[in-house]
Amino acid sequence: MQRNPVPFLRKVNIAEAISYVLLVGIAMPLKYIWDEPMAVKILGWIHGLLFAVFGLALVRVLFDARWPLTRVIGVFLASLLPVLPFFIDRYFPAWIAEFEARQPRDGAGEAADIGPAGEK
Repeated sequence: MQRNPVPFLRKVNIAEAISYVLLVGIAMPLKYIWDEPMAVKILGWIHGLLFAVFGLALVRVLFDARWPLTRVIGVFLASLLPVLPFFIDRYFPAWIAEFEARQPRDGAGEAADIGPAGEK
């Protein structure tokens, strides 16, 4: 059974969204209103790293979970706005279940590679 990549994307999606909100809501005002640029340097670096991980996770979901391209594009476009990822998070449980429902199941809960007399 293949490991589900969607829960990781969900975690990265929220972490990236939080970093984006902090960058825009706290670090940018500190820099441009109170002339304190250090928060933008730190949060900008963190946000950039998380965005790169998010992009890689999204590509992984595209190929491993076989998401439709329209869904991938929609999730990507949502990541470009600071709060939209929080709203699309409600769809992730269904997307996680969708992946798991497509995974092959062994008959009656037994492992498929068990030979005669229960030997592996």
